[in-house]
Amino acid sequence: MNEPDEQIFEKEIRYFVDLDLATNAICRWSFDLREKLAKEKLKPGYHRIFITKGQYNKLVQKASEIRKK
Repeated sequence: MNEPDEQIFEKEIRYFVDLDLATNAICRWSFDLREKLAKEKLKPGYHRIFITKGQYNKLVQKASEIRKK
């Protein structure tokens, strides 16, 4: 992929956290293409919060640090 294609692809990626509102728990965090996420149906009682790439990276880093302990 050349540079402009990578920039376009990067703009289409969305980072998110899925929450279970009944238990106040994080179900998962991930990323995917905006088009795929628009078609995806969440389970009842779940809510998706979109976050920035930087927030996502911090979340992944902190989770990794905790798992290493």
